[in-house]
Amino acid sequence: MPKPIVLVGALDTKGAEYEFVRELLQAQGLETVLVDFGVLADPPVVPDIDSDAVARAGGSSLAELRAQGDKTLAMRTMSEGLTQVVSDLYASSRLGGILAMAGGGGTAIATAAMRALPTGVPKLMVSTLAAGDISAYVGTKDITMMPSVVDVAGINRISRQIYTNAAGAIAGMVRQPAPPEYSQAAGAEKPLISASMFGNTTVCVNHARELLEAKGFEVLVFHATGAGGRTMEQLIGDGYITANLDLTTTELADEVCGGVLSAGPDRLLASARRGIPTLLAPGCVDMANFWARDTVPAKYQDRNLYEWNPNITLMRTTVAENRSMGEKIAHAANVSDGPVAILLPLKGVSQLDSPGGAFWDPEADGACYEAIKANLKPGIPIVELDANINDPVFAEKAVEMLLGLME
Repeated sequence: MPKPIVLVGALDTKGAEYEFVRELLQAQGLETVLVDFGVLADPPVVPDIDSDAVARAGGSSLAELRAQGDKTLAMRTMSEGLTQVVSDLYASSRLGGILAMAGGGGTAIATAAMRALPTGVPKLMVSTLAAGDISAYVGTKDITMMPSVVDVAGINRISRQIYTNAAGAIAGMVRQPAPPEYSQAAGAEKPLISASMFGNTTVCVNHARELLEAKGFEVLVFHATGAGGRTMEQLIGDGYITANLDLTTTELADEVCGGVLSAGPDRLLASARRGIPTLLAPGCVDMANFWARDTVPAKYQDRNLYEWNPNITLMRTTVAENRSMGEKIAHAANVSDGPVAILLPLKGVSQLDSPGGAFWDPEADGACYEAIKANLKPGIPIVELDANINDPVFAEKAVEMLLGLME
């Protein structure tokens, strides 16, 4: 029997919708825990955990929040309270999956609680915001966002089917066991290595991954699209990762240039702070990312631009930008509490940055390399390889160096 499905919502305005979904799940023989975080009025259905309990978990009470009439305070209190309630349910084995249905405010509260749960726990958010930019709600967790199509306001011919689909989706998630050969228990003995990859370093990272897997490691590859880098950094910070093969540090380019795929100013620092063995390379620092060609800022219109696909435009980085990124890479190595080394590909940092390629620019690459060497503390190994980053010899050297750091 699966663990209970926790339903969280503002039942004062959406009680009928939650009762509809609860009945669907219970008709399938699934246990539910209904949690209310509504503040405005008493709900038309009886929850298993009421909104006063949620408010108290957030450091206040329902009566106090209603008396003060401060929406911002109420949102913050219920968000903190729901996060605590949901975390407690998970810790006591009373949460096998979580489902919420909401508009903007409810989505913010519910997804805050979802983000507190471990990766792998089924999380489904039916939201009016699901068709837009959901990065602030999903963060670095595996939250499934389902567009509600119409507002979560009543049961009609459209919403009835959406709610039914949502109930079926969360039921399927909590019921579906992982195949034994892929279960956490089966892979628990394999040390985890993180690796960063982009389309322009796929050949390199795939080869390195295969070499590491052949030696008994499990490799988690993260797409360096901002969210991918942040997720990798979080898992490193949370202690999941044994070593880090950070060959694609391209998110630095977006941070420096104002591109759309930045992972933030702390990119590269999680492994330094955690002290795990780390190999760094300036993979794809030749390119900053923007959306479709007409979205590239006016100040960059005369730059070397490459339309990777109809939705992504790449911009070749300059000597000055590469110098800045080199300084950041050196800084991350310098502050590392663990063994770290740097590998430089002298024939280009990406598929496009290879002799004759659209982004081939030895001067810009050299500026990055010289900045790394000029700022790197003595004693940190740095190897220059006469190869492109996607040449097999580069991946092989990267694996050799990382294994050496791990020893």
